[in-house]
Amino acid sequence: MNRGLTVHTRTTPAGPVIELAGDLDHYSAPQVRALLHGLVLGPGQQLVVDLARLTFCDSSGITVLIAARNHTLAADAALVLAAVPDRVSRMFRVIGLETVFPTRPTAQAAEASWAPPAP
Repeated sequence: MNRGLTVHTRTTPAGPVIELAGDLDHYSAPQVRALLHGLVLGPGQQLVVDLARLTFCDSSGITVLIAARNHTLAADAALVLAAVPDRVSRMFRVIGLETVFPTRPTAQAAEASWAPPAP
């Protein structure tokens, strides 16, 4: 059941970008988790999760972001969080995840920071 979360995906040369807008919580986390399970990532690609329009994130949302990280690691890919709201950054610091998630100020900056794997 989606309670106020809109999810858009797009593909870039670096890999997929998932844009989340609204509340990432107990009700909407399964929608994002299902999307992740269907996401195909190749070695060296990058998954960007754009949080610029995220209005709320609870522990279920944090769990989904950890699942996204695990999904990318299993694919030998990378995860970058873009435009992380201050309240989510504070949660990361409190629970010790600030070094687990690479972040960029915008999705465009995340895309620009990607370098294709060497042949």
